[in-house]
Amino acid sequence: MSCYNVKLIAFIYLLIIPLSLESSAQTDSRLKGIDYRSEMRSFVEEISLYGKSENERFVIIPQNGQELLTYSGEAQGESVQSYMDAIDGVGREDLFYGYTGDDKETPENAKSYMLPFLDLAESEGLEVLTIDYCSTVSKIEKSYEFNKERGYISFSADSRGLEDIPVYPSVPRNLNSRNIGSLAEAENFLYLINPEKYISAEDMITELSGTNYDILIIDLFDNDGNKLTSDDISRLKQKANGGCRLVIAYMSIGEAEEYRHYWASAWESLPPLWLDEENPYWEGNYKVKYWEPDWKDIIFGNPEAYLDLILESGFDGAYLDIIDAFEHFE
Repeated sequence: MSCYNVKLIAFIYLLIIPLSLESSAQTDSRLKGIDYRSEMRSFVEEISLYGKSENERFVIIPQNGQELLTYSGEAQGESVQSYMDAIDGVGREDLFYGYTGDDKETPENAKSYMLPFLDLAESEGLEVLTIDYCSTVSKIEKSYEFNKERGYISFSADSRGLEDIPVYPSVPRNLNSRNIGSLAEAENFLYLINPEKYISAEDMITELSGTNYDILIIDLFDNDGNKLTSDDISRLKQKANGGCRLVIAYMSIGEAEEYRHYWASAWESLPPLWLDEENPYWEGNYKVKYWEPDWKDIIFGNPEAYLDLILESGFDGAYLDIIDAFEHFE
C-alpha cells in the first residue's frame, strides 16, 4: 500500500470518529432500554397527580401525541387506563385544517389516522379540544361544522402564532352564560398563548375579560415576562355575560424555551445533560430528555417550578404541549 493511500485512510478515519461518537450518543438512550412513550405517559401522570393533590378539580389536557392513549400506539389497541385516568381531555391541532399549511385542508389520510384516537378518547369519557388553523370564512365554518358533528370542542385560529382573538366569528360558537366548572360543560374555547400584541398584562386581561368563551387557554406570563397573579386569573374567570369559565395555563413539557423564567444564560456554553438539540422550526425551543429528574424538577415539585407557579396563580388546569416529543427520540 502506498504512503498516499495510508494517509488517505487515516484522514477518512479521523473524519469518521466524530460521526461515530455522535451516533453513539444518539443511540445511548436506546441501548439503555428507554421506552420514550412510557416515560412521557409517566411524566404526564406525575404532573396530574401533583396538580390534583393541590386542587382536586385541576384539569390536565395533553396536546397531540395521541398514540400514548394505547399501549400499541394504534387506535384499536388496548387503552392505557392509568394515563386515561390522569387526564381530563386531549388537544389536537390541524385535525381538519393546517396539517400541511395554514388555511389548507388536512389530507384525508392524516384525518383518518387521527380521528379514531380522538373518538377513543371520547369513548373513555375524555373531552376532545381541537385547533384548526384557517382564516378563510368558508373554511372556518366547515371547521366548526365538522368538529361539532364529532362532538369535539373546537377553535379556529386565524394565525398559528396564537396571538389574537379571531375577528371571525365575532362571538364564540354555542354562546352561553352558564357557569362552566368542567371541560364537559364547555362548548367553546379561546387558545391565545402569545401575548406579544398586548402592551401590558392589564391590556390583555381587559380584552379577554370582555369575551364570553367558556375556556381560556393562555400563558402564565405576560409579554414582559411577569407572572399573572391570582387577582388577574380571578378576573379572567368571569365571562362578560356574567357566567364563570375555566382558565387553563399553557405549559410545554417536551421542550425548553429560552425565553422562560427557568432558562439560565450559562446553558449556552455549558448546557445541562437533559437539554437536547434546538427545534429547527421554532427558534429558541430545545428538545429535552423529559425523563430526566432535573428537567422534572423544573416542571413541578418546588416553589419556582412551572406547575407550582401555575397553581399559585389559581389556574384551573394545565394544557401540556410537546407531548409528542417521544417521536424525536424514537
